[in-house]
Amino acid sequence: MSATRVIKKYPNRRLYDTEISSYITIEDVRQLIVDGEEFEVRDAKTGEDLTRQVLLQIIAEHEQDGQPMLSTQLLSQLIRFYGDSLQGFMGNYLERSMQLFLEQQNQFRQQMGGLLGQTPWTLLNQLTERNMALWKDFQSNLGNGLGTPTHPREKDARKPR
Repeated sequence: MSATRVIKKYPNRRLYDTEISSYITIEDVRQLIVDGEEFEVRDAKTGEDLTRQVLLQIIAEHEQDGQPMLSTQLLSQLIRFYGDSLQGFMGNYLERSMQLFLEQQNQFRQQMGGLLGQTPWTLLNQLTERNMALWKDFQSNLGNGLGTPTHPREKDARKPR
């Protein structure tokens, strides 16, 4: 198992890949991500970890070009969570949601390879039903964890009359 690849970022914003001893572009970094390479970006002078900043830069550049993945509404909602008591929870939730999505995508691709008489719509419906069940379970656990009622009648019982 090899060590994590180190990319140094210089004050002139140039990126230097220490594994291949060459300067690379931000697009090269994006390709490393697509290829599943493990890496970290470090400030060449201070050694500070700049990986998140570079990843955000890649997202910002791709959101500006072509078809954006993150709507204005979604970005606004994310911004509202900064400073909120659930901020730490939201990052974990998004990470777990993405992992679940990737697992379902992989499962979908595997099943599409051997449909054995199923229509694509049947498969999509099954995945959607599974996702909805997981979402309902998640909401139930969240409600129970925060001490809020999860049953509509319990909510009505708390309302002042």
